[in-house]
Amino acid sequence: MAGYHPLLFTLIALLAAAELGLSAFWVHQVQHDPSNRFRSLIILFLFNSCWTLLFAGAYVFWIIDGALHELASIGSSAIWLIITAILWGVAAGLFHPIRGGGNCNGTPAISPCRETLALEAIGWTEMGLCILTLLAACFWVRSSRRSYRGAYYV
Repeated sequence: MAGYHPLLFTLIALLAAAELGLSAFWVHQVQHDPSNRFRSLIILFLFNSCWTLLFAGAYVFWIIDGALHELASIGSSAIWLIITAILWGVAAGLFHPIRGGGNCNGTPAISPCRETLALEAIGWTEMGLCILTLLAACFWVRSSRRSYRGAYYV
């Protein structure tokens, strides 16, 4: 797990950076949109990407730096991963019906349909990566406890 932890947090941070750019663009696009729910969900995506980029970047820094910081513990990262997965799941789940669902066949490569589809897709991907990272951390803790107990009693 120790080898995968920085990689997974780096992927989470990089996706958050992409989502930050796209959601910031859409916040600007919908400034005067009469649909408050659409605008609110875009702002939620913007918040989630800022939250994720800030904390995932900090975890990557603390892991690579090797600092034994209290905020970089497995427990705190597990709590953060749970909260972050919930935030992304809620945002993507509420956005799907507002976006109109469906695919964007026949639309240009750069179109509002594809951009909002990308917003939703990155949200689901962020949620999945958070859950994967959490599961990997749990399996790592469990296997390290087993190996420690086994070595202790030998």
